[in-house]
Amino acid sequence: MPAIGGVVAEISSIVDGVDGELARAKKMESKFGSFLDSMLDRLADILIVASASISSSECLPEPLDNVVPTLAISGALLVSYLHIRSQFDLGIHPMALRPSLSIASRDVRIFLLMIGGVLEQVVRGALAYSVVLLACVCYLYVITKLLQVASLARYKAANYTRSTS
Repeated sequence: MPAIGGVVAEISSIVDGVDGELARAKKMESKFGSFLDSMLDRLADILIVASASISSSECLPEPLDNVVPTLAISGALLVSYLHIRSQFDLGIHPMALRPSLSIASRDVRIFLLMIGGVLEQVVRGALAYSVVLLACVCYLYVITKLLQVASLARYKAANYTRSTS
């Protein structure tokens, strides 16, 4: 079943992307549509990561069987939260800083779980490794980008203070 779940999650991610592109191409996009899409994406993220975690929990030793899913779900949510809050509060989008690999994008996160689900058919525990990798990738990205955003925000604040003095 993990293989089917992974493929279904990947297909839903592709359809979600196509839906957004069609809305933009047909000039049918709206602020509410964007908001609703983001909310549904976060719900889907939680359900997909939780499902992968439940499916693979017996492959993780205690207490990792509880810690890893929590880190994977919270990490996936923190990537999105970091993007929206830093853009809204500071006018800085983390993806615009320094050479930026999209190692924790939603597409990459779902792809990691899909690969783990498919490989689970061949290698027992592959899905659990994917969930662990997902948690690591998300937190690595969040910490790195948080430090970059904080550094740029401090730099902007220091220059603003100098220019107004």
